[in-house]
Amino acid sequence: MKRLLFSLMAVLAAGPATAAGLLNVSYDVARGLYQELNPLFVTHWKQTHGETVDIDQSHGGSSKQARAVIDGLAADVVTMNSPLDIDVLADTGLLPKTWAAAFPERSSPSWSAIVFVVRKGNPKQVADWPDLVRGDVKAVLPNPKTSGNGRYSYLAAWHYARSQPGATEASAIDFEKRFFANVPVLDIGGRDATTTFAHRGIGDALLTFESEAKVILATFGADRFEIVYPSLSVRADNPVAVVEKNTARKGTTALAKAYLAFHYGKAAQAVFAKHGLRPVDAEVAAAHAAAFPPIATFTVEEAFGGWPAAQAAHFASGAHFDRIIAEVRK
Repeated sequence: MKRLLFSLMAVLAAGPATAAGLLNVSYDVARGLYQELNPLFVTHWKQTHGETVDIDQSHGGSSKQARAVIDGLAADVVTMNSPLDIDVLADTGLLPKTWAAAFPERSSPSWSAIVFVVRKGNPKQVADWPDLVRGDVKAVLPNPKTSGNGRYSYLAAWHYARSQPGATEASAIDFEKRFFANVPVLDIGGRDATTTFAHRGIGDALLTFESEAKVILATFGADRFEIVYPSLSVRADNPVAVVEKNTARKGTTALAKAYLAFHYGKAAQAVFAKHGLRPVDAEVAAAHAAAFPPIATFTVEEAFGGWPAAQAAHFASGAHFDRIIAEVRK
């Protein structure tokens, strides 16, 4: 009887079953998304496994976040806005180089595109990329060296210029020089750029993800800002990966995999759509089609041969971007 009593007391003292928690290291403008998605997974896990889990978040410029993980931030999963920032983790051995094959759609459960946010009424009549190189227009975007948002914006501008009749690499470089000459500040991350544009009132057009543009309208009011869809943009996939070296040490691999797999379920896909990200589930995408105007996009693979090639040619030390900025700042 004593043994039974002690057993019951131990069960009562232990309380509800608790699983190890997760740390999701994510990009700058995904805060609101995960504030809604994470509780759905916590409820799902409790219902299916009888365990309570905690999911902590870390947000910042995507490249800065990748650097933090390399330097020791113990991420269980990373949810980024550029495959490049997961590739650099794979290069250090924190996860397999085949990470993109772990989940559907090359491990990208959602995607977005670069759009322009302008002030209500579009006083500078910014309609497409050529307007961003006019002398009377100031553009705001995050630094391509620290932000996936910034890299996508740079590449979209380059490919637009390179796609024009008679264009050459030299004309694309000239276009980028004129563009960045109109950029008064390069913030670390996408949310910082939003603050510069929306709070501080700097600039005539903000280049950002469609999802962040929708957040701006919802937060600050459609009576203050509006979205402009350029004639050509870049498809920005939002890849995810398990940081297997960390999860193996922490014993969270199965939980981390289940968490990322949950991103592809209809509940999470609907959350992506609600937060302005284009879902990859066909049914969910069709249900939210009215919220996402058609937009012509290209991929980094199509236009630049993939992220490793784009990184080497444009964003590595001394590559095109560094040389363009050096010229602009003379």
